[in-house]
Amino acid sequence: MRPAAAHHRPTAATQPPPTTPGRHHHPIKAAPQHLSPTPAAPRRQPLPPAAPHHQALTTAAGQQDPRRPRPTPNQRAGRRSASAPTKAVETARARPAGDRRRDFRPDIEGLRAVAVLLVVLGHAGVPGLDGGYVGVDVFFVISGYLITGHLFRELRTTGRIRFAAFYARRMARLLPAAAPATVATVVAAWAWLAPQTARAVSVDAVAAAAYCLNIRLAVQGTDYLDAAREPSPLQHFWSLGVEEQFYFLWPLLLILAATRRRAILLLGSLAAGSFAVSAWQAVATPPWAYFGLQSRAWELAVGGLLALVGRRLPARAAWIGLALIAGCAGQYTGETVFPGWAALLPVLGAALVVAGDGRNRLLGTRVLGWLGRLSYGWYLWHWPALVFAAHFGAGPWTRIAVAGAALLLAWLSLRVVERPLRLRRRGLVLGAATTAVTVGAAVIVLGLPMRVPGEGTARDTAQAVTAQPDPGPALLALIETAARTRLMPRNLTPPVTTAARDTPPEDRACLASLDETTTRTAVARGCDRHGDPDATATVVLFGDSHTEQWFTAVDSIAKRRHWRLAVFTKSGCTPAAVVTTKLGTRRPYRECTAWREDALARIKGLHPTLVLLSSRTYTEAGTDAAWAAALAATADRLAARTVILQDTPDPRGVSVPDCVAAHPAAVDRCALTAETALYPARRAAITTAAATAVIDPASWFCTAEVCPAVVGNTLVYRDGSHVTSTYVRLLTPLLDAALPV
Repeated sequence: MRPAAAHHRPTAATQPPPTTPGRHHHPIKAAPQHLSPTPAAPRRQPLPPAAPHHQALTTAAGQQDPRRPRPTPNQRAGRRSASAPTKAVETARARPAGDRRRDFRPDIEGLRAVAVLLVVLGHAGVPGLDGGYVGVDVFFVISGYLITGHLFRELRTTGRIRFAAFYARRMARLLPAAAPATVATVVAAWAWLAPQTARAVSVDAVAAAAYCLNIRLAVQGTDYLDAAREPSPLQHFWSLGVEEQFYFLWPLLLILAATRRRAILLLGSLAAGSFAVSAWQAVATPPWAYFGLQSRAWELAVGGLLALVGRRLPARAAWIGLALIAGCAGQYTGETVFPGWAALLPVLGAALVVAGDGRNRLLGTRVLGWLGRLSYGWYLWHWPALVFAAHFGAGPWTRIAVAGAALLLAWLSLRVVERPLRLRRRGLVLGAATTAVTVGAAVIVLGLPMRVPGEGTARDTAQAVTAQPDPGPALLALIETAARTRLMPRNLTPPVTTAARDTPPEDRACLASLDETTTRTAVARGCDRHGDPDATATVVLFGDSHTEQWFTAVDSIAKRRHWRLAVFTKSGCTPAAVVTTKLGTRRPYRECTAWREDALARIKGLHPTLVLLSSRTYTEAGTDAAWAAALAATADRLAARTVILQDTPDPRGVSVPDCVAAHPAAVDRCALTAETALYPARRAAITTAAATAVIDPASWFCTAEVCPAVVGNTLVYRDGSHVTSTYVRLLTPLLDAALPV
């Protein structure tokens, strides 16, 4: 699913978040291929799963299931005995029940089934359904149609919209299903996932309960140092956030419009503006385009316009609409720029079905009707089930079986939890109670101590290395031993639960953000006055975050050698003279190019004694030879003695602390394969092309075959890309010996 899947192009599930664009941002960024609906956002992006509209996935007001039991005689008598409202209000309250029975459209129920099938099967990795995340867009159109129709009928009949009653109905329909799924996911995360991951899921649960998870996922998708986060099992709740944010505003605007004509004009203008934003952000900032209300509102507005216009199209329109939806699901992938222009086709397809005459034989079948009634619950349960299945290494057929099991959970939830709660509790009371249970479960997990039990006590790595006159052989021996070690030591440093924070205090201060284009902020923060600030000789550390991770060691060396250290580093910005793609976008990283030129000019003005140059191994278009030549070209432009420091081993987005926490008795499963982690062809090309000195730290991390995750009692990596400051600190004497005098 795309950043999650019904909407999630589950990343990333699904997205790739929403995956981080240039990967499609599905709700599930960095998700396993089958979960990337994101190919689920985008969740978050995107495993991104978009949540089918809560109301669109349930039997909504204005779309009453005729099979729903009618009131008993006593219930009807009780209603008649209630205080008599005015005749107009009596009519308003009496008509909906009859209208719902008369106007029930089995084709919309069937369309729900089609949408949820696309999302679930796409997230499960069924071949040919990489674009199944478009099912979320279908849900948005259905939701806009049903809710707007209900609101406008109430406004037209009574002259007002009862907000308390409206939100009570929504809570009664949404929360009895959402609360059990959320609580079960939080508990499962605590039981099966790494402690730090379980805490993140608990925070996601609170955000989901507040209907703002979509905002959290969008922010994460544009945070460079958080971009490699695994897709959340709650990522698919992003679409619920979009819908509730829309329906918080839409009733108010509908009252202001007052008439059908003005409502159509208002909704049409909103749709046009939102689509323009969507088309722009899909390229400029994909995470916000995928998860944001501002770029999704037009899809809900299209459904609302259908309800207000009220015209019906011939029967063939529905078949054309289904063909459009199916074609998009089959042709779109996690790399499709989405939503933007690409979302027009599935939205148009859904609109054609909704605007049809309601007598489509396929959509009206009993099987699709039954599945449509379970679509909301299935959507809620399938994504967590698939994420946990992936955690345990489920294969293709197992994922499909797990998706089927989630349908059983949806059915049980409907029978055992949802229906009883809806019948026995008022909407607002029910909403408050279920929200309290959800948030309470999340808070309990957040309050639990994060401990990962280790086995035995390993030798202190720092002492073993730094105490030796020649630390190289000592470290090599520790790495060789680590390659054969399976147990995580109790004295692991830093602990896996805090590894992400194992950075020096200056870590973020001198790392320019994605949007900065000059080094002025770095200078204002004193980034050119580290080491020995009073020294006459200046050394420069220049590059991206993989350069900046060496700060602890270089700063210590600069103080010992009496160098003034200037640090110019920028997130995701290679010093090589090439154009890359900006993280979280699908456009050239122009800010990097401008910042690089400004940094080169400032470095030349410092007349440095030495420039230490390094870069992450970028895998975008370009041969290894071209990348090596571009890095050498930058070194030549510096007009100073330059040393190129080859990249550290690359975990390729897999969080090493999470892996170690999940396998404390088999940490060797978290070791990196040297052949893939070191990019040997790129390293060889850089060594060949460089006219300056080159330091290759590969032997400080790896044997000939593997790069261990734990060396002695030291955790090597703090995330899925960077080295811990603790490990860099113990490499200080080796780097000092390798640098020219």
